[in-house]
Amino acid sequence: MNANIELLNYIYQNAEMGKDTIKKLIEVVKDSNNEEFNNFLKSQFNEYKEIFIEAENLLNSLEKEGKSINKLQKIEANMMINMKTINGKSPDHISEMLMQGSIMGVIQIIRRMKQYKNQVSKNIYSLAQKLLDTEQRNLEDCKKFLGEQNDKVLP
Repeated sequence: MNANIELLNYIYQNAEMGKDTIKKLIEVVKDSNNEEFNNFLKSQFNEYKEIFIEAENLLNSLEKEGKSINKLQKIEANMMINMKTINGKSPDHISEMLMQGSIMGVIQIIRRMKQYKNQVSKNIYSLAQKLLDTEQRNLEDCKKFLGEQNDKVLP
């Protein structure tokens, strides 16, 4: 397979997992009174969705379709979210979960970027960098919600 398509499919799947996971977490905390945290999750969802669409468009321009995450991985991810949030839906707990996912994402995208550095087009490499920047920013943004156990009621 072509390096451009391989890296794009990785970006596509990573962004798909990000948006699907956060969509599920938004549903989990929908009754929360913490508007700041809810807006934060929606913002993260939109970031992953944007990257997903960019990857999809680039794949389409190469006359390829994105390879979606397989159903088993989706089921496993949903089960894991359900298990990890059954007793804890606080911003602290959800942020910790998101940080763990973003750390894995940072590690994986750095490896892929090094693997494909001189083999892919600039626009595809730039999209990989955008994904890395997003993962790193999400890590930083999650930090402000650590230690928040209870919902805050905003004025």
